[in-house]
Amino acid sequence: MRKAPTILHLDMDAFYASAEQASKPSLRGKAVVVGGLGPRGVVATASYEARVFGVHSAMPMGQARRLAPNAAYLVPRFGLYKAISEQVMGLLRELSPLVEPLSLDEAFVDLEAGGAAWDEASARLVGARLRADIRAVTGLTGSVGLAASKMLAKIASEQAKPDGLVVIEPGTERAMLGPMSVRTLPGVGPATGDHLRRAGIHTVDEIVEAGEDELVRLLGKAHGHGLYAMALARDERAVVAERETKSVSVEDTYDVDIHDRVRVGLEVQRLADRCVRRLRGAGLSGRTIVLKVRRYDFSTLTRSETLRGPTDDPAVVREAALRLLEGVDSTGGVRLLGVGVSGLADFTQEDLFAQAAGAAGEVMEHADEEVADDVPAEERDVVVERRWVAGHDVRHAEYGHGWVQGSGLGRVTVRFETPDSEPGRVRTFRVDDPALEAAEPLPLVSAEGVRGRRS
Repeated sequence: MRKAPTILHLDMDAFYASAEQASKPSLRGKAVVVGGLGPRGVVATASYEARVFGVHSAMPMGQARRLAPNAAYLVPRFGLYKAISEQVMGLLRELSPLVEPLSLDEAFVDLEAGGAAWDEASARLVGARLRADIRAVTGLTGSVGLAASKMLAKIASEQAKPDGLVVIEPGTERAMLGPMSVRTLPGVGPATGDHLRRAGIHTVDEIVEAGEDELVRLLGKAHGHGLYAMALARDERAVVAERETKSVSVEDTYDVDIHDRVRVGLEVQRLADRCVRRLRGAGLSGRTIVLKVRRYDFSTLTRSETLRGPTDDPAVVREAALRLLEGVDSTGGVRLLGVGVSGLADFTQEDLFAQAAGAAGEVMEHADEEVADDVPAEERDVVVERRWVAGHDVRHAEYGHGWVQGSGLGRVTVRFETPDSEPGRVRTFRVDDPALEAAEPLPLVSAEGVRGRRS
């Protein structure tokens, strides 16, 4: 392990919720919850104001609404979050060639590799400057941890939250870790934590006192050895710039179980197309098509088929996913569907499945015809009616840019405001108002502000 705290861990503060608050002046300082809003939705991120009420990530949305009934509940805008993430990762790559993203809002940086820091003083200066740059470029805040290892840097950033910086000086790690809960260490989730607790082990110091042999007996060889090393603050993992993508997948959970077999097939084809768009966006192709089906009783089935070569052809992926669906009993209803591609490569065999692609196209056409004939006229009207999603951007011909506060009963309520305006007024329209249209998110910080940071 190195002798200076030159590994940096950045974690953006309540990222999705903070981006929504920055985008919507009327929500600043208020409880905001971002996630799936249906009966089976879960919380993706809660603002710090919402966390006061006990709302947290991965909580069922229904429970969140009971805890914080007056919070703003919004559907994620991943396009906006990804754009902000690219800005943040760009700032990190200015510091070092070794940047290891863990998600859109979290990454490790090896400051030594870029010559940005070599001791505690220089590392602390870099961390402070990074936080200021993130605020200037994105308008958001991030917490920074600095230490001599990845594990400790992540622990430090957690201690720094929100909007802070914590440095763990080499030589102080054991004393700092000792009184902490075992759940602080990577890889200790609820199950492992309960197992250790039943053995009378609650703190990191008690892990060390128990000894390596006892941990191996309790947890198995690999986990026991690894956990004991971490309790001694030993972590030699390097910051890895490129993490290999093993698979690309998409899935949807449905508010109401799907019973109609034709509808299930159409959903699978739609998911296949979304999956291929992600695949192509990453410049990848894959050989193995995976179908995931969660049934009404929560039983989950996974089926896969490996092709003769990698593909990024949507027709080929659709056809393979439909073949897999044929072997799945959906009697009783389906609550979740997913389509994925694994066995990834950076090339395709373009002509290998041309014939299969044509056949899949025919399947798609016939399926569309079948659903058009079978769906009652009143239900078709619902399908074509414009859907306004809570939290998403709109533009009105007269009132300008705004966002959807809610919709129902043929009406949509919009608050008209922008990131740099005062809290805006609320107006209600018919859902089919021709003057209202979906819009792209506005930047959180003006181009002039970004240029000012770079000058």
